[in-house]
Amino acid sequence: MRNHLIGRVATVALACAAVATGAAAPASASGVPSFDTWLSDVDQAMDGGIGYLDDRVGEGGTKLAIVTDIDNTALETHYQPGHATADVLHFAQHAKELGVSVLVASYRSDAAEARSALTDVGYSVDQVCVREHGEEHATDTKQRCRKEYAAAGYTIIANVGNRPGDFTGGNYEKGFKLPDYDGQLS
Repeated sequence: MRNHLIGRVATVALACAAVATGAAAPASASGVPSFDTWLSDVDQAMDGGIGYLDDRVGEGGTKLAIVTDIDNTALETHYQPGHATADVLHFAQHAKELGVSVLVASYRSDAAEARSALTDVGYSVDQVCVREHGEEHATDTKQRCRKEYAAAGYTIIANVGNRPGDFTGGNYEKGFKLPDYDGQLS
């Protein structure tokens, strides 16, 4: 019991020291940073996104689109299930205001459920592409979805995701990589 209390006191002391010095607080018991740290990291990842959209749309093109992942990208799945990730929602809403399509590439298996989860929190989604039977890796699904969107004539000007596999294979102009903390957020 004494060692447990000493450990908890040390953890609290580290957290207080981190706050006092501006350093990141230690990871939670699940191994991922706090919600506030995650939000700050997401904000940093999306920094400049609105300006990029404005500039890129100004360059012109047809069927401009952004692609977003859902879990721990468009939605705060780990931290606040059922809530939109504010920075990503703002990015997607701004894209729509500029006439850019909002497309989804997700390893979820039910497109209708995926669309509903997004529209319920404010996303205006043009198309949803999800895992097909037999696809064993999210990376394969995301690549296939972007290829299908490109084949349909979309120019994917931005791709937003949180896992390295969300960016494998190309078919997009600029990536916005949110944190996954070494794979701890799916």
